[in-house]
Amino acid sequence: MRHKPGMRQPVAISSMSAPDVAGPQDYFDLLKPRVMSLVVFTAAVGMVAAVADGARVPFGLALASLFAIAVGAGASGALNMWWDADIDSVMARTVGRPVPRGVVPRAEAAAFGGFLSALSVALLALSSNYVAAALLAFTIFFYLVIYSMWLKRSTPQNIVIGGAAGALPPVVAWAAVTGTAPVEAWILFAIIFLWTPPHFWALALYRDGDYARAGVPMMPNVAGRAATKRQIFAYSVVLAVAGLAPYFVGMAGPFYLAVAAALGGVFVYLAFKTLRSGDEDKASAKQLFAFSIIHLFAIFAAVLIEDLVALHV
Repeated sequence: MRHKPGMRQPVAISSMSAPDVAGPQDYFDLLKPRVMSLVVFTAAVGMVAAVADGARVPFGLALASLFAIAVGAGASGALNMWWDADIDSVMARTVGRPVPRGVVPRAEAAAFGGFLSALSVALLALSSNYVAAALLAFTIFFYLVIYSMWLKRSTPQNIVIGGAAGALPPVVAWAAVTGTAPVEAWILFAIIFLWTPPHFWALALYRDGDYARAGVPMMPNVAGRAATKRQIFAYSVVLAVAGLAPYFVGMAGPFYLAVAAALGGVFVYLAFKTLRSGDEDKASAKQLFAFSIIHLFAIFAAVLIEDLVALHV
């Protein structure tokens, strides 16, 4: 068990009486497909935005690069499940994952993730360029070593700093088709980076028992619910402002501005509602968490729609 001295030790939750036999679906689940799908989508938007900005790349190579980024995201998920198997086994939200269920041995999850990591970086280097491949390698390293192995178990700021890993895919994708990472790519990064804390802290507010049982120092368990709500609201305001940036740097037009302003307003309203909610009220946090997923998807979808229109697709 990898827990700091004095930290509450996890108590295992039994998900079933006997382990299943691993099948293809279990190995696919190691890739965290829901997270991977969001990574692929945000990366695709970054790639299309780069093309709309003037980049030229053969369609086949663009698809190969996007596939490599998807494999890299899946590799990160598998390595995270290997490392976090002990805490996954005590959290109701994660106890059904393949490793804590006993259907995929930890060593196999580690080997699977390591193989996919090397494969994804090599594929991106061959299909695109070394800049993009290096950024993908750094993303995998950051998620596994900096976030999973260090920050997650040591500081309530884990998701703030660690959120950089989840925010990098648009930058990797932009670099894949241009060999560079201009300010526009980093604006997309900033939107995801600022979105991550209120998204996960909202989850932590209504899943606080899970994180406390696992000994993970999430903000509500360390700083308290009131302080967490204040930080959620502060990040939500900054996120709403940052969400307008693509319009002001010329990445997007009036349609995007209207969508981003509306989404940002709703996000801030739900964050304020959570801020004013009582300590026993978890419904507001759950509502904010659910909307945050819609928010990020819709923000990037608006960028994608405008870029596709500009490209006459």
